[in-house]
Amino acid sequence: MRAADRMARRGAEIAWHVVLSVVTLAMIFPVLWGILTSLKPANEIYSLSPFSLNPTLDNYAHAIGEWPVGMLVANTFVMALGVAVGQLLIAILGAFALAYFAPRSRGLILTLLTISLAIPPQALIIPQFLLTAKLGWLNSDLGLIVPQLGASALAVLLLLQHVDGLPPSLLNAARLDGARPHEVLWSIVLPALRPAVAAVTILVFITTWNEYLWPLLVAPRQIDTTVQIGLRQFETAEGTNFGGLLAAATLTSLPILVVYLVASRRITDAFLQSGIK
Repeated sequence: MRAADRMARRGAEIAWHVVLSVVTLAMIFPVLWGILTSLKPANEIYSLSPFSLNPTLDNYAHAIGEWPVGMLVANTFVMALGVAVGQLLIAILGAFALAYFAPRSRGLILTLLTISLAIPPQALIIPQFLLTAKLGWLNSDLGLIVPQLGASALAVLLLLQHVDGLPPSLLNAARLDGARPHEVLWSIVLPALRPAVAAVTILVFITTWNEYLWPLLVAPRQIDTTVQIGLRQFETAEGTNFGGLLAAATLTSLPILVVYLVASRRITDAFLQSGIK
């Protein structure tokens, strides 16, 4: 390779990294600004400087002392875990059935699953809410969890790619040995899907943790609601307490941030191995 070509390639790589750095900075800037603002006293909240002249932890003390952070985090954890486990069960069984039994309608089912990804969840809010109300599930864990299990299309497609990637000879050998479908699923498929299952669980958990609209509709009471709705407590008749609000938002983001940092590699590997990018 000529020196000019090497320089051109090196210049292109540098330019690409610069673009990625700018995009990354633009994405994390609001988060950093919110954390820095949570350390400001009330008289500096509207300052244009990102750094406080007199940093304080009073906002965090107020959020912990006056805000039911433990109860709201527990409610959100139960909702996110319930949705993650429910969608995971649906996705495992659906992906295995489509791959192992290969029904004639497989193509149609995959088309419908793909189309469902393009339907905004807000379009289904009204019928879901009416059904939840009819069942008496308002202000309950069932109301928060069960309706969200319908959004399992991505999980099914993601796991299906991994099941299809298993060697056909492995499944055929199990058939010849007389293994029943549930035995094949439990002994062969699930062990091979362990990384993908972990990635799907974490993705659904994080997405559900950040859900706002559905908990707002079905569990508006503070005792039953989630952290996203509970943050409205900092909006008072005197105005919004932005310092306390940002401090509470930072505190409630820590659990999900830890989960993602621990499992980010699994999530990336699962998407790359499935071909969904």
